[in-house]
Amino acid sequence: MKYTSNMIVCSLGGIMTFFGCSLKEKGETRRPNILIAISDDQSYFHTSFAGCKYVNTPGFDRIAANGIYFTNCYAGSPGSAPSRSSLVTGRHHWMNEQSGQHASSWMEKHVPFVDLLRADGYHTGFTGKGVGPFQYARNDQDSLWRRENAAGKAYNSIQYERNTPGDERTAGGIGGNNYYANFRLFMKEKLPGKPFYFWYGATEPHRDYEKDSWKRNRKELDEAEVPTFLPDDDVIRGDLLDYAVEIEWFDLHLKRMLNYLDSIGELDNTIVIVTGDNGMPFPRAKANAFDYGVHVPLAISYPDGFPGNRVVEDPVSFVDIAPTILEMTGTESEGMMPICGRSITNILKSKKTGIVDETKNYVFAGRERHSSSRWNNLGYPIRAIRSKQYLLIWNMRPDLWPAGDPRAFKPVTGDLLPMYGIDEKGIHNSEWAFTDVDASPSKAFIIEKHTEEKIRYYFDLAFAKRAEYELYDFIKDPDCLENLCDQPVYSAIEQEMKLELLKELTRTGDPRVVGPDADVFETYIRYSPIRDFPEPDNK
Repeated sequence: MKYTSNMIVCSLGGIMTFFGCSLKEKGETRRPNILIAISDDQSYFHTSFAGCKYVNTPGFDRIAANGIYFTNCYAGSPGSAPSRSSLVTGRHHWMNEQSGQHASSWMEKHVPFVDLLRADGYHTGFTGKGVGPFQYARNDQDSLWRRENAAGKAYNSIQYERNTPGDERTAGGIGGNNYYANFRLFMKEKLPGKPFYFWYGATEPHRDYEKDSWKRNRKELDEAEVPTFLPDDDVIRGDLLDYAVEIEWFDLHLKRMLNYLDSIGELDNTIVIVTGDNGMPFPRAKANAFDYGVHVPLAISYPDGFPGNRVVEDPVSFVDIAPTILEMTGTESEGMMPICGRSITNILKSKKTGIVDETKNYVFAGRERHSSSRWNNLGYPIRAIRSKQYLLIWNMRPDLWPAGDPRAFKPVTGDLLPMYGIDEKGIHNSEWAFTDVDASPSKAFIIEKHTEEKIRYYFDLAFAKRAEYELYDFIKDPDCLENLCDQPVYSAIEQEMKLELLKELTRTGDPRVVGPDADVFETYIRYSPIRDFPEPDNK
């Protein structure tokens, strides 16, 4: 983790004003508002507060500087649907049946905390991407399914119109939702004195990007910082800068929401939580349990309730957010399925920096299916455990391709497409191979040039089969390149983390570990398109 000089001054300079006397001490009865801002596919390092030089995030930085910046937040999964499922239920995605799996159905019994807040007097709603992609009830036949998005009531009516004076979008890949305007509409409908809960879910920086949008957004190729699991080439650098343009769009609307709340006197009484649902949409990041896939930015502020100007290093997880919000709003969890996460209110209310809660040693994540990327729609099951220094990944089916099968059948004709999706002109077609990795210039560059000696290394990192267990020291090796498993000096750490992971999976009833059907995840219907792949030789 890199820190800016401003960040170090913030965390160590002694300016820790205690804003947070309790409501009772102040003689007030106002309940806190809640604003959750969640980007779509943003890794932990990509905020200017964290020291990233090619992205500017004043909205996030405001919350991080004035509130609490968490250096070790782990999303529930390296994919959006299961990760968001964990956030709103306080449960690992493997506990939520099909309601924790990508593009499957959301069952009514998996009640999100927004329902309880609404029943307890909160004005609730969301804009942009809610809890998805899931299939919600389409008609009365879907009697066991939830009808409303698990983020609440949608506020998406105000849209930008292409080629009009009011269209201020900075890149062609940016969606049409005017998030800030929809937030203002939501606030306009709120009754005076009523607390609110709002979910701002941007669809940025999810792909597709407008290629080279960075050029008219005043960015330079030499600004880009290329992770060591990607080749340092201008194609990759440009792709990273296009990604940064979309992060800044997410942050722009966040900044406007914060300024608005400040102008009406509500910001100090609002718990603002800013994060991302999973890592960056690049090879070996999103859909992988490495740090760039599941380690996400997190900043929380609440001037009326939490001491600010702090950097906290405790490992925290998305499953901790639901119990924290319930505790802070005084809302009972009755009606929800049992929560496995743990409230971090004690950390938020502390005045400490660094490690605050010595008992919070581990967080957990995992994945099953991401996209339709393998024969018979198989997923790639992973479970992971992260401590303050180490990351252990359990690849439960190491016989499968982690990024998806290397070739598919052509739709309609059923012809077998070429290996790695490379056509006769040497051009990679993303829908033909490794489809757990989003189509991108970076993906195409690595695959098209995989026969070159200097690129083959990166190709294997992203697409080759992996060992069953992987152990990384992410302080020394933040890009997770050196697998420490089977090295004698790390054997005690490896065994301890394997034991702790197994204990958590058993405690939370993971079918992959406790049964009765370890492959039940493969039976859940996928409501997004299905691709066709050849049966592997080892089947």
